[in-house]
Amino acid sequence: MPEISHEELLARIGQAYYLDNQSKVEIATEHGISRFQVARLLDEARAEGIVHIEIRRPGAETGIDVEALAAALGLHRVVVVKTVGDDFAQRDIQAQAVAQELMNEARTGMTIGISWSRTLDMAARHVKELPKCDIVQLAGALPTPGGGNPLEIIQRLGRVGGGRTWPMWAPLVVDSAATATGLRRQPEIADAMHKADSLDLAIVAIGAWAPNLSTVWDRVDNAVRQDGINRGAVAECSGRLIAMDGSMVASELDARILSVRVDQLKCTPKVIAVAQGAGRGDAVRACIAAGIVNTLVVDESLAMALQEFATGHEVSA
Repeated sequence: MPEISHEELLARIGQAYYLDNQSKVEIATEHGISRFQVARLLDEARAEGIVHIEIRRPGAETGIDVEALAAALGLHRVVVVKTVGDDFAQRDIQAQAVAQELMNEARTGMTIGISWSRTLDMAARHVKELPKCDIVQLAGALPTPGGGNPLEIIQRLGRVGGGRTWPMWAPLVVDSAATATGLRRQPEIADAMHKADSLDLAIVAIGAWAPNLSTVWDRVDNAVRQDGINRGAVAECSGRLIAMDGSMVASELDARILSVRVDQLKCTPKVIAVAQGAGRGDAVRACIAAGIVNTLVVDESLAMALQEFATGHEVSA
């Protein structure tokens, strides 16, 4: 291979880290240098202008004061990202924000749980570095067209951090309560569900109990959907249904779900939740009322809907 210039090396390392989502360890191995040298070269690339990082704060453009919104909602932090027209691009933008929150909050020795959604699957791909910690799968598999697999999320994060993983080898929704009970007795599944009792950090996605706003809604029959509505469900989080006042909805679906429980999330010191679209406004507020959200990652349209409700004033885009 011909020798490359130092500037070209900075460009290649910058692209590998910031665009190709390679870790510093992976880049170091590829170039035959240490990860500390990679870190120094990344700093140099930014200082020389070879890598240019632009931070866009959408709140200023939409009239959203994120600190005031967090205070109004009773949250530790609200992160607002741009709303775009393309669904895949929207998920990826929010996935990057979730990945950054995870990397900022993770500490050595933590037990970190992650549920499944298409956005969280993408988020795991954007996580470049984690300290050594346990990674727990919080929900069984619910494959969707174009989506990944919860087991892949756990394995990916486990490789990045080098800690233990606690997979849940089961579907998210099964056909009967008896089947779910039997699966919960299996040692590997029981261990993962028990590990969720001692989470330091959890990452979940919020869906609304309505058509096209929850992957679980789309996978169950009309009788189950209507049962949840009749019992007051407005939100779905890891397959668990939640009413507007934050109470748990003990529907027929609940007995068929293999996932983290609402009470386990309530006991978790920090929960990062992600949601998108103004149609999930009530669902987000229900999950906040349930006490299972500390940091919220949303797009502009949902942030504006939440702010309008919190302040009683319409927010102009």
